[in-house]
Amino acid sequence: MTSPAIEVADLVKTFGSTRALDGFELTVPTGRVTGFLGPNGAGKSTTIRVLLGMLRADSGRATVLGQDPWSDAVAVHRRLAYVPGDTSLWPNLTGGEAIDVFTRLHGGTADRRRREELIERFELDPTKKARTYSKGNRQKVALVSALASDAELFLLDEPTSGLDPLMEAVFTDEVRKLRADGRTVLLSSHILGEVEKLCDTVTIIRAGRAVESGTLAEMRHLTRSTVTATTSHPAEAFTRLDGVHDLAREGDRLTFDIDNARINEVLQVLADAGVENLSITPPSLEDLFMRHYGDDVSEAA
Repeated sequence: MTSPAIEVADLVKTFGSTRALDGFELTVPTGRVTGFLGPNGAGKSTTIRVLLGMLRADSGRATVLGQDPWSDAVAVHRRLAYVPGDTSLWPNLTGGEAIDVFTRLHGGTADRRRREELIERFELDPTKKARTYSKGNRQKVALVSALASDAELFLLDEPTSGLDPLMEAVFTDEVRKLRADGRTVLLSSHILGEVEKLCDTVTIIRAGRAVESGTLAEMRHLTRSTVTATTSHPAEAFTRLDGVHDLAREGDRLTFDIDNARINEVLQVLADAGVENLSITPPSLEDLFMRHYGDDVSEAA
């Protein structure tokens, strides 16, 4: 059995009186795309800095590709590619020269043909000076540099920040290619749709702790689906069912939320009521996210 690309156990990191990571746990399976969700201040960036060997944890264990990211930082960095959420470039270098520098930092393993293909796909002009680039173009430089490398592991921290929807679609396609090629990706993002489209597993972090981890199917099982149905007869039995929430009627049309574990019971009641039209909408990743952060969002609003 293949060992996970990243294993984090009981990780603790404090900054003065602030406990940024509080016994955090994370597993990133090899050859899969793992989503890493959480709002600002939840501990995502601190975790990634520990994985990159930029910070040393106070306690706990973290391994990246079977190595210690702090004591074996040089060896680890030659096997991974990193894209930050806001890329800083040397202002007097062109975009192409900056890509060359980043490539050498990865050990000089970039494929020249692949590099040119990515420059074309991301519509980047590599002859312009970096000081003239927008935030989106700076991100393109980082993405081209990373995706052109022969890395085993890709750490992507808000990688599409500043990109327009067309370039986001290109990014999505490229990550799918990485997965098809057996590469491993840790994608940190607050764009829920992006994670939902790309990730095999997801970990949600809140206040330095993992509050939910698993496949999307497993995590959806923990929440509710929305049911909209039209019946030929009244369906009074719904009012007596456990797990039905926010029931609303409009003529012969019913709308309600249902705990997924109760869907079979709902289908039986609908059949007895003579269901004519039915739609069941599974919960989105946003529903899962709001389940853990809804109170925080309401307080902020």
